[in-house]
Amino acid sequence: MSNTGPEVFREVPAKYLRLYVAAGVTAAALTLTGCTGNPTGNATTGTGPSAASPSTSSPTDLPAGAGLPAIPGVVKDVEPSVVTIRTAVGLGSGVVYHSDGAIVTDAHVVEDQQKQPFNNVQVQFADGSQTQATVVGVDDVTDVAVLKVNRTGLPAAKFAKSTPEVGSMTVVIGSPLGLEETVTSGIVSGLHRNMPPSKESPHGAIDLLQTDAPISPGNSGGAVADSSGQIIGLSEAYLPPSSGAVAIGFVTPSTTVTEVADQLLKSGTVKHAALGVVPTDITPQLAQRFSVPTSSGALVINVSQGSPAEQAGMQAGDIITKFAGTPVANVTDLLAALRKQDPGQQVDIDVQRGKTSQTLHVTLGNLAAQH
Repeated sequence: MSNTGPEVFREVPAKYLRLYVAAGVTAAALTLTGCTGNPTGNATTGTGPSAASPSTSSPTDLPAGAGLPAIPGVVKDVEPSVVTIRTAVGLGSGVVYHSDGAIVTDAHVVEDQQKQPFNNVQVQFADGSQTQATVVGVDDVTDVAVLKVNRTGLPAAKFAKSTPEVGSMTVVIGSPLGLEETVTSGIVSGLHRNMPPSKESPHGAIDLLQTDAPISPGNSGGAVADSSGQIIGLSEAYLPPSSGAVAIGFVTPSTTVTEVADQLLKSGTVKHAALGVVPTDITPQLAQRFSVPTSSGALVINVSQGSPAEQAGMQAGDIITKFAGTPVANVTDLLAALRKQDPGQQVDIDVQRGKTSQTLHVTLGNLAAQH
């Protein structure tokens, strides 16, 4: 989040462009969709990144109740649940989770540049009323946060309990660049997208939905709904046109949002499996410099003292090639495999140490307990 401009960039190494199905793209920057850097919410024409509208079929080609004809009804159902969130440095969006005042959004919407949540933020509802909210908790691993306002009887949204199908309709509602209650639409373009770790997101972004519905800075944390008006996720990030992308956005799935939100409301923290290593990808330069025997895997550059990895005998210089039966070609693969496990679970990890390979038996720790 920044107060210097409308975009917050997360640089994406060129080797990970395959994750975005960006064949032929030579450079890209993943842009978090929150915090326009304009806390007053006064948008001006021509500012911010542009996004191409998705190609859609004529309404006459679609079955009744589907596609474009369904959008006004979806907006009518969902819009009352969407809020605008303002902080000291910018703005984003959110969705009413419970009628008793709980609101969900992206963690980066309510955090400063040091990843510390603000004590209080301002929430504006669809009817124009405003109130202060407290941050109940944030989870930087999934980039989900929960706020609480001192109001009851709020119009809580309905969150989908399953993964949508590729090709199904998406309706995005939020406050891009402070333009409140903005609606865009598209389809689910892909499932299970994984983003590499970065300075802004050291845990990476795992198991996201992809959509071609245009999203922009300020949409973060806002609603992404299906044709029945259920929330299938929260707007998370997008590839800006400057990267050569055309309408490529990413969404945190509703199943992730609800699981994390329920834990935050219950205890203020979220449990994630922890290994206790600092991994890095194996670049050709790294392999040559340190005589690394393979170019595939996650190279361990540090093992935390007393961590599950150390207790299992893992050492700096080991190359993780398989985690709990899942092949590991890079750090993103490792993080995705780790995210599927629970604290306390025992897993087998295949490592290559020099010219020999071995299997380590690790009992995973709890990431929340390490903070």
